[in-house]
Amino acid sequence: MLYPMKLIQLLLASLFVVSFNSCGENTENAENNEETADGNQETVAEDMSVLDEHTLSNYFDVKTTHLHLDIAVSFEEKKIKGSVTHTLENVNGVNEVIFDTKALNILGVTTDGGNPANYEMGEYDELLGTPLKVEITPETKTVEIEYETTEGTEALDWLMPAQTAGKQQPFMYTQGQSIFTRSWIPVQGTPAIRITYSARVQVPTSLMAVMSASNPVQKNETGIYSFDMPQPIPCYLLALAVGDLEFAPIDYRTGVYTEPSMLEDCAYELADMGKMVSAAEKLYGKYLWDRYDVIVLPPSFPFGGMENPRLTFATPTIIAGDRSLVALIAHELAHSWSGNLVTNSTWNDFWLNEGFTVYFERRIMESLYGKDYTDMLALLGYQDLMRTMSEEEPAMQSLKLNLINKHPDDAMSDVAYEKGYFFLRLLEQVAGRDNFDAFLKAYFDEHKFQTITTEEFVEYLNTNLIQPHNLTVNVDEWVYGEGVPENCPKVVSTRFNAVEASIEQFYQSGSVESIQASDWTTHEWLHFIRHLKDNTTPSQMAMLDEKFHLTQSGNSEIAAIWFEKSINFGYDSIDKELEAFLIKVGRRKFLMPLYTALAATPEGKEKALAIYAKARSNYHYVSFNSIDQLLGYQP
Repeated sequence: MLYPMKLIQLLLASLFVVSFNSCGENTENAENNEETADGNQETVAEDMSVLDEHTLSNYFDVKTTHLHLDIAVSFEEKKIKGSVTHTLENVNGVNEVIFDTKALNILGVTTDGGNPANYEMGEYDELLGTPLKVEITPETKTVEIEYETTEGTEALDWLMPAQTAGKQQPFMYTQGQSIFTRSWIPVQGTPAIRITYSARVQVPTSLMAVMSASNPVQKNETGIYSFDMPQPIPCYLLALAVGDLEFAPIDYRTGVYTEPSMLEDCAYELADMGKMVSAAEKLYGKYLWDRYDVIVLPPSFPFGGMENPRLTFATPTIIAGDRSLVALIAHELAHSWSGNLVTNSTWNDFWLNEGFTVYFERRIMESLYGKDYTDMLALLGYQDLMRTMSEEEPAMQSLKLNLINKHPDDAMSDVAYEKGYFFLRLLEQVAGRDNFDAFLKAYFDEHKFQTITTEEFVEYLNTNLIQPHNLTVNVDEWVYGEGVPENCPKVVSTRFNAVEASIEQFYQSGSVESIQASDWTTHEWLHFIRHLKDNTTPSQMAMLDEKFHLTQSGNSEIAAIWFEKSINFGYDSIDKELEAFLIKVGRRKFLMPLYTALAATPEGKEKALAIYAKARSNYHYVSFNSIDQLLGYQP
């Protein structure tokens, strides 16, 4: 059942159906509107496919084009306080603008430079938050909102000094995707519109602030930092981090921020960033965001990376010491085209961000490290996809989703990433690489700084690739169907074939000496551990551990899958290291499988709850919210 406010907005929007491009133009489909008025349910559903049901704002009537933040970050109170000024475009000449908020204290609202405005907080929605309704006129140009965050703010992670690498200074960062930006800034919380932004941020003088914008490269004496993002972005890409940060350049347009004690290791690990940008440009056109920098955050960061423009937020779990996990950086860089440059209009279209990005990421990796390397990545991705398909409900197995009354984070599965990738790989296979590259390059160029729906992409695909080249492709089955179609491209890896041979030799001989792993990459180790047989005994796990020291692995990817298999096979010698890993690492990709494996038995769940009681405070909301539900934990 829809909440009343949202139901009203969807009904109103289905009558207007306004599609915005980056210049603020709008179009109305009169024929479809007439059919909708006559009660044609099929047309209503089609029209509503361009709506974002995850916002309470009236962005289809009046929208933000630019926002300016003037805020102070207080670590003592664990609050952000200040104001946000929205520059408006009143598309339909309405007398009210509605912003999304969640767990914010609204302290006052003015318009056009100081005129007090009438405003009210609407009905609270558990998923979407509370709409802030502000009275305006068709001539109103700006709305300034004074506000502060609260303990319930989901986007902010406040870290004590002990939770950082340096152990001396606190740290704070934001995580806006998918709908969390509204919990630290009153915004129109939809990817359907794009905004430019500027900011003035005051922080303690011992710390530095950086944003998804133009950034400083060293601390200043005032603790006041100014930022500008002239390229229009969806609001989920607004991002801020504050900590004891230093900067190291990689080349003339790339570099890394992190805590001082980690800077040398991070700069070494990310040494190929400049080459990645150049490789990406050769594939699909000029990088349009000026600089590409990375900030390596403390371990509580819940994702591998977040593609905040100009400044990717990254997990420290990619710092393996051997540059073996830098595919994640290629992925976040690829988002500079797919996701940041061309953005999904709604979270139902999330695959348009991630499927394209995985495809682009692997093309970058292939250009730098070769096809054998990329085939291993693709096969691991296929394994992830098959596992997800075995666990995911049928309604969540299609690329185009219906997430009404669901959190957009539910879409963040391997369906969007890997099924999307294999669909694009199929198109490359059918059309030929040269034709597909020309198509993708034109797609990015023609849709830059715009948003797009699945239906619009399918139309563009038919018009610009399938029809001109007379191709036969089961597009609807891939996009709207459940599961993985039978014509999914097959990937073969000779290196993985050798790994599988070693697995068989191990089980046949009963000896680890048959495993020739001295030159294995991270990916070969992942394939090996994933394919250990279900009847593997604790003694066999002990043999592998004694030989290869997997429990002590400093590589988080290897450690996580090894711990999961160890739990499943009853190998308890990992317990000490497992607990340390779960307390330190906040990346949800690792946490959920491990807590799930522990929770499969009564004894394991008891162990999981004991560890979680110690670890929960180290996790971001995105992670602990998922684990609370998994374990039935009541904080």
